[in-house]
Amino acid sequence: EAIAKNIKGTRSAYAERVTGGYFVDFDIQREQIARYGLTVKEVEEVIMSAIGGEPVTTTVEGRERYTVNVRYAREFRNDLDKLRRVLVPTMSGAQIPLGQLADIHLTLGPAMIRDENGMLSGYVYVDIAGRDVGSYVNEAKKVVQNELRIPQGYSLQWSGQYENMLRVKERLKLVIPITIFIIFVLLYMNTKSPVKAGIVMLAVPFSLIGAVWFLYFLHYNISIAVWVGMIALMGLDAETGVFMLLFLDLSYHERAKQGKMKTYEDLKEAIIHGAVKRIRPKMMTVTAMFMGLIPIMYSMGTGSDMMKRIAAPMIGGVFTSFILELLVYPPIYSIWKWRYEMKRGAVDVSKLPQGGK
Repeated sequence: EAIAKNIKGTRSAYAERVTGGYFVDFDIQREQIARYGLTVKEVEEVIMSAIGGEPVTTTVEGRERYTVNVRYAREFRNDLDKLRRVLVPTMSGAQIPLGQLADIHLTLGPAMIRDENGMLSGYVYVDIAGRDVGSYVNEAKKVVQNELRIPQGYSLQWSGQYENMLRVKERLKLVIPITIFIIFVLLYMNTKSPVKAGIVMLAVPFSLIGAVWFLYFLHYNISIAVWVGMIALMGLDAETGVFMLLFLDLSYHERAKQGKMKTYEDLKEAIIHGAVKRIRPKMMTVTAMFMGLIPIMYSMGTGSDMMKRIAAPMIGGVFTSFILELLVYPPIYSIWKWRYEMKRGAVDVSKLPQGGK
């Protein structure tokens, strides 16, 4: 606790106090109870019923039910001498004081025993502020290792949000590549072209720029909720990228069928028409996304903190993705069309998709 309080970012540190308490121990003497023909179970039943109490029946008072518990009166069991006078019946009818059959004494012990994985454990609760959990724990591990000497047989484990973060991190190493692969496959099935699918996938790094800067502006640390927002952002990137590529293709195919696709200037004019003169529907698409996401940033209800961290990377990512798509997609599209499809010459109209799609 004292070490954690001096680490940067610690709001509070509290080690649970294991306070002790007094317990009454009954150490039954097997030699003595054997002399009177008693068993351990019979002596324990007397202790349980006379001192602890035993329910014998239930009384019904209208719609209410109360358990009737029978035990010695308080004045016959409120100290050790009186407990030693508790009588234990034998098979012969004799009444033997409990003090002759067991050693009764007070023992100091913990009020509660906590264990993890079958081992005794104690907790130090640390609340942090102004730092992410990962960097804080990494620094705390180094400080504790240098300043704390752990006795033999003891171990130190970092749990809580840090443990959950490590678990999610391992899962994301599998989930994120699978997500990117699935998006690419779906794009390829839609465009029937690995080049077009690759161009659309360029929106992912474009959007990460805005997502990271917006998180930095809001002072949000990387968390599970932020990663969920990043994964959702990939789907939005694909949507805006496909929309942009669709208009470029429509403008290109339309001019090619009109026989106006013979030089690089014709290609450039078609791309400008598809990218700039049709910016209004693209703006409407992005604006609709903003209208759905921005209200989340002003919410104050339960769970709003988590929802803000999911929406933040999506808002920043969609903004930069839209701008960079307008600036980067047209040059890449023109280079691909001029060098590989037009092959620096006119377009073969017979090879174009039917219907201009």
